[in-house]
Amino acid sequence: MKKFDENYALLEAMYDDEFFPDFLVDKIKVLVQELIGFLESGETDLEVIQEKLDEMTEEINSLQEEFEENDSELETVARDSIAETVEYVLNWFGVDIDIEDALGVREW
Repeated sequence: MKKFDENYALLEAMYDDEFFPDFLVDKIKVLVQELIGFLESGETDLEVIQEKLDEMTEEINSLQEEFEENDSELETVARDSIAETVEYVLNWFGVDIDIEDALGVREW
């Protein structure tokens, strides 16, 4: 089983931008870490992986209201940061799913 790159900074652009409360970025980070753990288990079935990606993305969708309540939102920087992070994760594990498909159920 391949372990994820421990030197990669997940969601770096969101953490670097004060517009995004760290405690909310932490919630997204946990979801990404769950995806990483899932991929570290050795799963290779693209349909199963896509289901996990959809679950993660729907959970991120559900955080939108909480971001708004904290004078923030999942906008361009967030979209790019999440997409870059997920794309890096997928590439690290050799998962051949286009990032647009990977995050296809996003509402942000």
